[in-house]
Amino acid sequence: MPEDFGGWIVYILQNYGPSFAVGAGKTMLIAIVGTAIGCLIGFAVGIVQTIPMSRNDHILKKVILRAARFILGAYVEVFRGTPMMCQAMVIFYGAAMVFGINMSEWFAAFFIVSINTGAYMAETVRGGILSVDAGQTEGAMAIGMNHVQTMMNVILPQALRNIMPQIGNNLIINIKDTCVLSVIGIVELYYTTNGVAGALYRYFEAFAIAMVIYFILTFTCSKILRYIEGKMDGADSYDLATTDTLAHTSGLYNYPDKKGENEA
Repeated sequence: MPEDFGGWIVYILQNYGPSFAVGAGKTMLIAIVGTAIGCLIGFAVGIVQTIPMSRNDHILKKVILRAARFILGAYVEVFRGTPMMCQAMVIFYGAAMVFGINMSEWFAAFFIVSINTGAYMAETVRGGILSVDAGQTEGAMAIGMNHVQTMMNVILPQALRNIMPQIGNNLIINIKDTCVLSVIGIVELYYTTNGVAGALYRYFEAFAIAMVIYFILTFTCSKILRYIEGKMDGADSYDLATTDTLAHTSGLYNYPDKKGENEA
């Protein structure tokens, strides 16, 4: 058996490398799917919370909207204010004991990560929508757009760019926080590492390997998301597309060359 730290690292990777790879794959699958579904939940909740309400609205609309906001607000506060490990225990075991619903471990994992992420994303989306200048909404209304058209075509595309960093942040958090799902039997990277460490009684070396894997996963995702953000930003400089021949845009108006003017 190895006698030094480096020797144990090599030994563990040679004998348990495939197990670490499978665990990392499961971690990424849960994190990506949970973040994607959570974003959809967050957008739905955030949009409902920002629906405008005026004095002229029908009383039924006001009642329904206020009730929906109360329920969604409670959902956001509960799932943001409690640890995901507790949520996993309550949902997985509580659903079976109270309601007789026996979830599979994988369904429970996706469900827990999704609704937890949705609670955080709801506030992010709400803030992203409110961060768009009010003049954008006024302009859309001025050309005849209703609220749904304004949100879909004007506000949400701008809000999405504003909240992209937080979406990436939630993905990175979920990659790390999937370790809490070991309490319901999900064999992801942390669970695998704990099993290897217990089998060999080499906790330091096993979890050092896990820490490096977690860093590689989060760092890679961070760089990919930064690249996507850059693509969403577009070019640093651009020309305004217009058919107005008086506008000073490329292809329609050419500023005279100063050197040519001097020679003339």
